[in-house]
Amino acid sequence: MERREEEEEMKEAHLEGDRTGKDEEEEQTGGGDEDEEQTGGGDEDAAGMKRKSADRKCVPGVLYLGHIPPRLRPKHLRNLLSVYGEIGRIFLQPEDSQVRRSKKKAGLSRCDFTEGWVEFRDKRVAKRVAASLHNTPMGTRKRQRFSSDLWCIKYLHRFQWTHLSEQLAYEQTVLQQRLRTEVSQAKKETNFYLNNVEKSAHLDKLKKKRQRDGEQVEEKTWDFTQRQTEEEIQKRRKKKKEEDLVTQKHLDKARLIQQKSQSNASLLAKIFNSSQSERQQGGT
Repeated sequence: MERREEEEEMKEAHLEGDRTGKDEEEEQTGGGDEDEEQTGGGDEDAAGMKRKSADRKCVPGVLYLGHIPPRLRPKHLRNLLSVYGEIGRIFLQPEDSQVRRSKKKAGLSRCDFTEGWVEFRDKRVAKRVAASLHNTPMGTRKRQRFSSDLWCIKYLHRFQWTHLSEQLAYEQTVLQQRLRTEVSQAKKETNFYLNNVEKSAHLDKLKKKRQRDGEQVEEKTWDFTQRQTEEEIQKRRKKKKEEDLVTQKHLDKARLIQQKSQSNASLLAKIFNSSQSERQQGGT
């Protein structure tokens, strides 16, 4: 009987241990569910941050290129810089018209560029590109095109594409105004020349008519005074200085003669006055 009671007690203890183990497992699994809920909330927060960053408007940044190698075109520039970020607009300033004319005379028909501007969609990417690529080779390999040229890049702080368009429009208007003034000046010169030609033709007709009528025609002579050269000016100044020195010497001589004459007159006056006084004393 005692053994049976001990076996029943052992069975009950085993059942209680199984129950407590199950409860602990359930508690642990419940904690796991809570952790899963927490991780699920973290994923939602990260997704929200990504949405906010996507919704946030990217401010574009503009880079200035101070050196454009020959034969470099906007498509080449886009291919070289699109690796670092999304590129918007690109503008390259062509060469001056006079340079192009001289190249055409030499037999070169291509048009090269002097400077350029590149717009990145995000200004942070533009800053990184300017800081990392400045004074570095354009090509990563030796045989690659433009590998011997260096990047000359600068990030333009608070510069927008509208500023560039306004500057280009201003330069275009200035150029047009300059062309207008040159054309008007050329028109004035041609009109003046044509008027003078007409006047000379009219005067020639009058002269021929007077000669036919037997009248005497006085030919007008135009006297032109040529401007003096530097040598002539120096000679004239030297001659003037010499004349001034001669006149000064004459004046000095005249002053010395006058002073001598005055001293002689005073001497004679003293002599005559002393002789007259001696006579008067002798007479007394």
